[in-house]
Amino acid sequence: MVYRFTHDKRFLEQARHIADFWLSLPHLPADGIPYWDMKLPSYDASTHRDVSAATLCASALYELSLYVSPDDARRYLQYADKVTTSLFEHYRAEPGSHHGFLLLHSVGHHPADSEVDVPLNYADYYYLEAMQRRRELRMPTK
Repeated sequence: MVYRFTHDKRFLEQARHIADFWLSLPHLPADGIPYWDMKLPSYDASTHRDVSAATLCASALYELSLYVSPDDARRYLQYADKVTTSLFEHYRAEPGSHHGFLLLHSVGHHPADSEVDVPLNYADYYYLEAMQRRRELRMPTK
């Protein structure tokens, strides 16, 4: 978004570096929802996922896809679509449960055992933002 407002290419390049780092993580799960610490030496079925990180990344990749080459845009959109689909299919709270939160399984501060495997308001915010951006990218232009 900083690039959108400033048109300073340094911000675009930094966003691309972050996106490429994320997409090249060696232990990124197949569904695109990362573990709470993406650099742990090992993972198992008990390692918490972090939906909030996934929502933020998906939303950012939808925006970033507007400013990069068609090949990079395709890669970013493919990952963002995979994440938002996975969130919708596997990480949603049942309607009427969890005090109205939309998504489950976020992590706030695992080392302090604070907000571990819970719904978080910023996960819901970035999820809604990602879904809005996804919808806008798919709308036909006039």
